[in-house]
Amino acid sequence: MIQYLSELIPPTVPKRIISLVPSQTELLYDLGLGERVVGITKFCIHPESWFKTKHRVGGTKQVDMEKVRALKPDLIIGNKEENQKKDMEALAKEFPVWISDVRDLPGALDLIERIGEITDSSSKAEIMATQIEERFRALVPLEPTRTVAYFIWREPYMVAGHGTFVNDMLARCGLVNVFDASDARYPQITDQELEEAGPEVILLSSEPYPFKEKHLQELREICPEAVIHLVDGELFSWYGSRLLKAPEYFSGLSFV
Repeated sequence: MIQYLSELIPPTVPKRIISLVPSQTELLYDLGLGERVVGITKFCIHPESWFKTKHRVGGTKQVDMEKVRALKPDLIIGNKEENQKKDMEALAKEFPVWISDVRDLPGALDLIERIGEITDSSSKAEIMATQIEERFRALVPLEPTRTVAYFIWREPYMVAGHGTFVNDMLARCGLVNVFDASDARYPQITDQELEEAGPEVILLSSEPYPFKEKHLQELREICPEAVIHLVDGELFSWYGSRLLKAPEYFSGLSFV
């Protein structure tokens, strides 16, 4: 699930890596790359030690080209959904650039192993991927399934839809996404559309919009019968090493 954008060839073992994706930054840390990662974004909050000490090259949607150039990377790792196409194409003219496109668990496992190959850390990556696969295999989904709406934004309301990584995680929990019918990945919805969809469960993500307790009541007024929870968005949407923690977290959630 990784596409090599640039005609420039990275060294056999890249030593100056910039990560433009928070979940992949954490993965690089857990693969033990240490000082080989020279730049991250302002949203790469894990691990905290890197967030405090690594050079930041802007945000996931607004990459600072001059800061990237100053770090002289020999590999830049981005993501099709999280980064702007124009930024990635501009970077690819000057540096080796790899772009991931992860939409489900198999894609995430492939990403981990491919990143391992690229960075000469295959052994750790293969062990990690195996552990993640085993933990998800042990995850027991709800029976019977329940319908769900997973909110990522407010004003306007936006939800996770078709073809998203979140959608795959919901399915593995035994939750059927009521907004998976169309091709829209993150559809904007109205109060009326939510009421008509009538999800049995509503999940409010901690990111990218930071839903709080105060937001639960406004959803209860639309869907008074729904079970509504705040959830850790990182564990539903990060497709790197954080997946090691996701099955246990999902098992601890109550959807009734």
